[in-house]
Amino acid sequence: MKNPKNNKRTTRKGPVTKRHAAEGGKGAAQNSKRTSRKGPVTRKHATEKGAGEEQNSKRSTQKGPGTRRPTDGGKPGTAPYKKRAPGKGPAAGKPTLEGDTRAGKGNKREYNPGKRKPKSAKSEEIRLNKFMAHAGVCSRREADKLIEAGLVSVNGKIITEVGTKVLPDDDVRYNGERLGNERKVYLLLNKPKDYVTTVDDPHAKKTVMELVSQACKERIYPVGRLDKNTTGVLLFTNDGDLTRKLTHPSFNKKKTYHVFLDKNLVHSDLKKIAEGIELEDGFIQVDAIAYASKENKKEVGIEIHSGKNRIVRRLFEHLGYKVTKLDRVYFAGMTKKNLARGRWRFLTEKEIKMLKMNAFE
Repeated sequence: MKNPKNNKRTTRKGPVTKRHAAEGGKGAAQNSKRTSRKGPVTRKHATEKGAGEEQNSKRSTQKGPGTRRPTDGGKPGTAPYKKRAPGKGPAAGKPTLEGDTRAGKGNKREYNPGKRKPKSAKSEEIRLNKFMAHAGVCSRREADKLIEAGLVSVNGKIITEVGTKVLPDDDVRYNGERLGNERKVYLLLNKPKDYVTTVDDPHAKKTVMELVSQACKERIYPVGRLDKNTTGVLLFTNDGDLTRKLTHPSFNKKKTYHVFLDKNLVHSDLKKIAEGIELEDGFIQVDAIAYASKENKKEVGIEIHSGKNRIVRRLFEHLGYKVTKLDRVYFAGMTKKNLARGRWRFLTEKEIKMLKMNAFE
């Protein structure tokens, strides 16, 4: 009979041969156990009735990745999975979708839109002042004043209570005109000369609204004003809240102008403007002023926060100069770069976000 030690060495280093499997000695049984731990069970191992072979069969079904537990008379890997008992196994407590028999990782879950809960009408309600601001009437704070004054109706009923909520499809009217909960539009125009900054003026030959009439179907309006003969950056929107932030004096939005004068600006007058000038309606302090170039002192760049009417022209007229041309090149972070005179463009998402965050001066 062969030495059992030699038999053990052979099975440790290589697979079990037919000869080793056929031997019934103690060494062969031990070798069979080691082999089944390291590799898949062969047909011969699965059919033998020894104690070692039965244990190997159990290990193969428990440890094999993706293997299935066979039922009586079935072939390994072909029997269906058994459902897990509730409260047992690693996936206990996790929700499973309908038709999913396993709660393990990697299962493809079916999407069933019928399972979603429909939105309730209450979740779509918004405050009446917000609805009016979205419609481009005014800011929310101003809308509250209009509501208290009894100028707003909802579905035929006058509303005077601030905080009232409405649905998007409600019939909301201000001064008898129905308002729509429109999408927000933000647009920048490089205003040309001879256009009046107004929404409707029967006496004006040309208005800025003619230049943006084909831009969108929503009703937009200019943010602030530029004189008829002033050119440059002009914003349009139907966002009442943003309009208030950009035009109200308390927000101090910076404006930069390129000024063309009828004669050279002497240095002493430039210094007076830089230090501030007292006009009939109060003291005016500019942020910065400088010559456009050393050679041409008829052109000046000026930065100012004041929103008073015709303030730049009045500053120079106070010192005896006439402004022949005025171009606004910067307003609240927006410039007319790469935008031809009389042309417009929509603001980018980044620009809109920065304006709403009040990130620009």
